[in-house]
Parts: sequence; structure tokens; C-alpha cells
Amino acid sequence: MTTTEQDTRTIHVYRVYIKATPEAIWQAITSTDWNGRFGYGIPAEYDLRPGGAMTVHRTEEMIAMGMPEVVVDGEMIEIDPPHRLVQSYRFNFMPDQTAEGFTTLTYEIEPDDKGMTRLTVTHDLTDAPIAATMVTGDGPLDQGGGGWPWILSSLKTLLETGESVVD
Repeated sequence: MTTTEQDTRTIHVYRVYIKATPEAIWQAITSTDWNGRFGYGIPAEYDLRPGGAMTVHRTEEMIAMGMPEVVVDGEMIEIDPPHRLVQSYRFNFMPDQTAEGFTTLTYEIEPDDKGMTRLTVTHDLTDAPIAATMVTGDGPLDQGGGGWPWILSSLKTLLETGESVVD
């Protein structure tokens, strides 16, 4: 008798081409001076060393909604500026999200010879169905929808035009 094990991994891959240097993209992702200017407009703090923390603290609006102090957190796994960043990543907006545990988020930044840089975001969401639903971008923006497509589109706009889409 033989058995076949089914692969139940959930991996989302998003890719965008940005007219910016790898260094500019790295800085935009990892620097609080930049990363609060795209996506949802909430700065993330990065301690860029193996085992270092990534934290996103709640906003005033989130305080009013009763959300915890840290709404997203993670730990640095691999740091190779400005080419690759691998980290654990966990949503903490609600207890059921925190209970799913950490997922793995990878940024790969690769320049081409035409002045463009390819940014690939790979989010391994295995065993995290709530997080998997959140990152797809299928919900309305005013209710936290947009996910990685929204975040990457707003990053591209910021780096190419200098203008933030965040209010």
C-alpha cells in the first residue's frame, strides 16, 4: 500500500518593476523615514541583524478600535542589503490572527541593465488562512483590503514620482 502526501503549502508571489535603484527600494522598505509613506501609511521598525525585530505599532485610529500595541511583528532571518531580506511575519490585529503564528516573508531586489529593478515579494502563508486572505488584496481599501498588490503599487508610485498615495 502506498500513500501520497498532499502539499498544503500556501505561497503567494508578487512582482513589480520599479524605476529605482536596489538601494532606494531597500531603504524604502526598511527605513521608518520611508516605509510609513506607502502602503497603509504605518511605519515599520526594522532591527536589521539576524534575530532582530520588525514591529509595526498601532495608530491612534487602531487604539480607538481596541487593537494591541504591536499590530504586526516579526524577526529578521536573512539580511543581504540591498538584495534580499527574509523575515518572519505575523498579524496581531485580532487574537485569531496572532494564534495563526508566524509566516515567512521574503523580499528579493534585482536590478536590470535598463535602470529598472525587479522587486519580488514571496509570502509563505502555510497554515495561516486568515493571513492568506488578508494579503491578496481582494477586500475594500477602507477596510484594510489591498494587501500586497496595494502596498507594492504605492511603493512603486512613491519611488517613481516622489508622491505618496497615503493620506
